[in-house]
Amino acid sequence: MGQTLAEKILQKHTDQVISGAGQIVQCKVSMVLANDITAPLAIKSFKAMGAQEVFDKDKISLVCDHFTPNKDIDSAEQVKVVREFAEEMGITHYYECGEVGVEHALLPEKGIVGPGNVVIGADSHTCTYGGLGAFATGMGSTDISAAMALGETWFKVPPTIKVNLTGTPGKFVGAKDFVLNQIGRLGVSGALYKALEYSGEVVDNMSVEGRMTIANMAIEAGGKVGLFPVDQKTLDYAATAGFSGGEAMVADQDATYERVLEIDVTDMAPQVACPHLPDNVKAVDDTSGLQIHQSIIGSCTNGRIEDMREAAALLKGRKVNSKVRCIILPATPSIWKACMKEGLMEIFMDAGCIVGPPTCGPCLGGHMGILAGGERSIATTNRNFKGRMGSLESEVFLSNPSVAAASAVAGEIINPAKL
Repeated sequence: MGQTLAEKILQKHTDQVISGAGQIVQCKVSMVLANDITAPLAIKSFKAMGAQEVFDKDKISLVCDHFTPNKDIDSAEQVKVVREFAEEMGITHYYECGEVGVEHALLPEKGIVGPGNVVIGADSHTCTYGGLGAFATGMGSTDISAAMALGETWFKVPPTIKVNLTGTPGKFVGAKDFVLNQIGRLGVSGALYKALEYSGEVVDNMSVEGRMTIANMAIEAGGKVGLFPVDQKTLDYAATAGFSGGEAMVADQDATYERVLEIDVTDMAPQVACPHLPDNVKAVDDTSGLQIHQSIIGSCTNGRIEDMREAAALLKGRKVNSKVRCIILPATPSIWKACMKEGLMEIFMDAGCIVGPPTCGPCLGGHMGILAGGERSIATTNRNFKGRMGSLESEVFLSNPSVAAASAVAGEIINPAKL
């Protein structure tokens, strides 16, 4: 019997023969990840179990990106714990200050994760690396602490839902719209502990950055992982980033799938996820006219250079509505510098945007863009739960960068084509 992508990757990291979904397998991990919120608990558990050293100082990444630059004393203390542990253990991949970026954008561009890897992280959006063909998934901090000591963990081999993306997308429609549409179809628990495996002509033509956007939101449908085939485009991206290794990989033709979801993107409009769940998805025109007070463009979902270019194309020569706070957060220092070199920063500033450092910031209600009661935000982030970005009486709408930028100009949610 043929294997799915999830089964193929796990097979490379275990001595057990994988026979199908539901099997429990012990796997060696390629990288273990934690951040300034989740690492302190993992470190506490690591010490409580009596561990003296990490399994491999080169295979652990600690990225202080959530509440940094430190917004208060508590966040400063959290980072201090992580910093001191990194120094004590000689962790190679420790990032804060001017080197830090949003973890799921930072690690791929530095070549720290790549095709065929098994990556576990104390952050639910670790699934982002599935865009590179890595079996990457989030875990709790205590599981992460054990992996930091042992270099391995166990998985239940997930059943796979195949998502076939076909057709030709229209203007202002891209990866974020495809994944929002998919989540709207499946629901927030429709892929619970399942692998989402992507295929089709749209996938073939999609950039690696677009693939990571989709993989990033696998968890919003409950998915264990979101996986893309490893093609030459993936290998070239990984090699340019400095990743060594990796090989082309696709699922076997006779692989077993739980179901196949067909999505034709040809007539798809830009999609918007309405409060208070990512599966409350509507076409942008069905949300038009809703006044917004804030627009967030950034995050581990849409903070890469392609997203910055997309937003800049809508903002160029225009002004942000005087009643809207438009906050731009390039996801990494290198993306920030690329924005400068390409003149995007000038476009953002001339439009009246607030440009911040590479940080998760308002996505999780951290800082640099908290909503007051009764306020509404459009955002390129990945979650819109009640109170996610501030007050329990606020609302968050999720969209692609074009919709977020156009809405910032209009002062209300709008189809970019109508701007």
